[in-house]
Amino acid sequence: MSTTVFTIANQKGGVGKTTTAVNLAAALAEKKVHTLLVDLDPQANATSAVGIEKQAGRSLYGPLRGEGSAFEMITPTKYEHLALIPSEEDLAAAEIELAQMENYLGKLRTVLDPIRKSNGYRVIIIDCPPALGMLSMNSLALADYLFITLQCEYLALEGLGQILRNVERLKAAHVNDNLQLGGVVMTMFDSRINLAKQVVDEVRQHLPDKIFKTLIPRTVRLSEAPSFGKPILAYDPNGVGATAYRELAKEVIERFGLAQK
Repeated sequence: MSTTVFTIANQKGGVGKTTTAVNLAAALAEKKVHTLLVDLDPQANATSAVGIEKQAGRSLYGPLRGEGSAFEMITPTKYEHLALIPSEEDLAAAEIELAQMENYLGKLRTVLDPIRKSNGYRVIIIDCPPALGMLSMNSLALADYLFITLQCEYLALEGLGQILRNVERLKAAHVNDNLQLGGVVMTMFDSRINLAKQVVDEVRQHLPDKIFKTLIPRTVRLSEAPSFGKPILAYDPNGVGATAYRELAKEVIERFGLAQK
């Protein structure tokens, strides 16, 4: 079976991007989908959220510069079927250095293609920095599908249009002809607030076949879990957050044909 690459991106921070990358990866792994989570954000929040400490030299910074391979960076986690390529602060320098390299949008593809072609993983999930800089654009140049996390607030809709325009630009420039919008994940949903429902309705109207049915709730437990170095499925396995990410994983498995055969 081939490897499917999902990138989770949004130019805005604080919209549940890393929370979704970590917990969707964990929920897919729980369903025995062999998953590699790639932390491409120099803040390394996805790394610490699965209980791995940041470590100098343990990220894609070296491989992006032609030093070593991405395979060497794969780190097992405590969770069966889930592996990680960690991040570290040095990765921030890649934003500047990539711009000065030849084929600057294709570097990540070159680095991760050997892992993808090895078919060791059914899914690769890339967590991007909260900006559409060089690292995020490299991940879009590599991915099969983009997942956009969208906070259930009105201003989030402006960001949606911006990132969709960037996808079209990449396709028009033939940087990644195969890139598709895989889906929109609505996060921080509070059913008591009318505006949250209106934002969901508006996205449903514009992208009816792309929005996931599962709404990720606003819950303290989801915010707390990373500080304990655990995905929500391990930190609060029976809570509403864990239930939501399990449901989202089911939708992703169904939509993209990821079930084990």
